[in-house]
Amino acid sequence: MDVAARVGTAIISADSRQCYKSMDIGTAKPSIAERTAIDHYFVDEFPFTQNITAAGYEALALGYLDKIFTTHNTAVVCGGTGLYIKALCEGLDAMPAIDTKIDEQVNEQYKEKGIAWLQHAVKENDPLFYTQGEIQNPMRLIRALVFKLSTGESITTYRTGIKKARPFKIIKVGLELPREELNLRINKRVDVMMNEGLLDEVKQLHPYKDLKNLQTVGYSELFDYLEGNYSLEEAVLKIKQNTRHYAKRQMTWFKKEKDVIWFNANEHNLAEQILLLK
Repeated sequence: MDVAARVGTAIISADSRQCYKSMDIGTAKPSIAERTAIDHYFVDEFPFTQNITAAGYEALALGYLDKIFTTHNTAVVCGGTGLYIKALCEGLDAMPAIDTKIDEQVNEQYKEKGIAWLQHAVKENDPLFYTQGEIQNPMRLIRALVFKLSTGESITTYRTGIKKARPFKIIKVGLELPREELNLRINKRVDVMMNEGLLDEVKQLHPYKDLKNLQTVGYSELFDYLEGNYSLEEAVLKIKQNTRHYAKRQMTWFKKEKDVIWFNANEHNLAEQILLLK
């Protein structure tokens, strides 16, 4: 917000869930006041029943940038979905379509049997991906397994590593905190979400709980509570734990990118320091 305000530009979200309507508290969307002060794209734009892929995000985000660049020289992209950021900055390799029925079946089995089953299934069906992939990341495991079962080929064979040329300069900034402080802030944020009415939001979405877009931290655990699988206290603890795990996976992803410039999120005059990179 500070960076965008200082250069008078807009923000494009790179969060794969904030784009959906009715998922406000659990995705920590920017507030209406924040969206009124600064234009935001890819926030609260689509029904949660619609599936936006990374390739779809690439096309949307490039369109947002075209619009922003008609009046501004700079745009701010912010969010934690690594594959979406990669799609925007580098493009994605062309791949054959997957079987939607297989996608539904794999997601349902993962929901029932958990990550240990998913890891074993990928190891058996696509050992090449298993040796190279992120085996602690369920979304990437699901994608690899669905791709292999749909096409008979490993998704790794379609990765060319060739980056698409973009007609703009890209500066990647990463923010980090000491692990203990980050975990405390995650725990506090979950408590704030619960106080703001996350449970009521999840109750409204419960009839649609099997949709892929709702198989998300903060929602899945409360669905389990509503179905009697956890107490509310246990569900909240699970949200905190799973959010911490997700944050760790995010950091692993972004730390592998060599062109990210890292800052401690508590540094003084952070926005000014970031803008010096221009």
